[in-house]
Amino acid sequence: MQLGLAVLLFALLAVVTTVVSVKLWVRPKAAMERITGTVVRPESALPVHPSLVFRDLAARIGAVLPAAKSKSGKSGKSGLTERRLEQAGYRSPRALQMLQGARVLLVVVFAAAALAVASAWSAASDNRIMVVAGAGLAGFIAPGVFLGFMVRRRRNRIRRSLPDALDLLVICVESGLGLDQALMQTAKELEIAHKDISLEFTLFNLEIKTGKRRPEALRSMADRTGVDDLKKLVAILIQADRFGTSVAQSLRTHADYMRVQARQKAEELAAKVGVKLVFPIFFCILPTLFVVTVGPMAVRIVREMLPMMKSL
Repeated sequence: MQLGLAVLLFALLAVVTTVVSVKLWVRPKAAMERITGTVVRPESALPVHPSLVFRDLAARIGAVLPAAKSKSGKSGKSGLTERRLEQAGYRSPRALQMLQGARVLLVVVFAAAALAVASAWSAASDNRIMVVAGAGLAGFIAPGVFLGFMVRRRRNRIRRSLPDALDLLVICVESGLGLDQALMQTAKELEIAHKDISLEFTLFNLEIKTGKRRPEALRSMADRTGVDDLKKLVAILIQADRFGTSVAQSLRTHADYMRVQARQKAEELAAKVGVKLVFPIFFCILPTLFVVTVGPMAVRIVREMLPMMKSL
């Protein structure tokens, strides 16, 4: 059984290496030499930093996979993954390819590591197969878990920076600027303090310059972030623009609402502190206090009272 697993792992690695080599190195190099009429020498290529080897290898493996060749706006699982990548801040054209390639690489690496560990521990054949399969599944799931963590982290940063952005928007609009100019000025002012919201406002202005309608650009900004508070702001701006109401008054009202909501959220978290401290106090602090207060008395009883009781 061990020999069969070793042969299977060797065959899998050989097939993957052959496919990657043929797809990524042999054919592009031959095509470049045929078109340009010159020989591409390996030493003429730029050196790759060791920290970027995994990224480049993942992108090249992902380019071979059919699931990584979908474009933005396409429905299905690939479109949902692309939207999550945008919400996490990864807007590179090769982001989806790197994600798919990282899954393949981690499956192979985790499975090989699990096989090596199981062989070193001399585990049974059935247990070894289960360990290798579990490690491969963990390697396949790990990039998605990391992507979800990055999405939540970026949403939290945008949510925390939105009140400051709203205050600046109110100041800019009340000073006489239009909504587009106010968003551009806010993006410039928040470029250092809040990079994520500044980047979203900058992308909004770029879409407006390319000819996109303002409501569509606002909805696109809300979809890129996935933050509920920003979606509410976008809905307010679209309604104000559609019905001709005062944008400054709408922004000020929404800023007051968000300020009250933030205060209520802080009060809610403060009220939960007492309940959350029950378990640390019960499992960590009370045993320590018990040892400090009762420990010396228990030691004294063992040393003095027990010999006296035995003598009686």
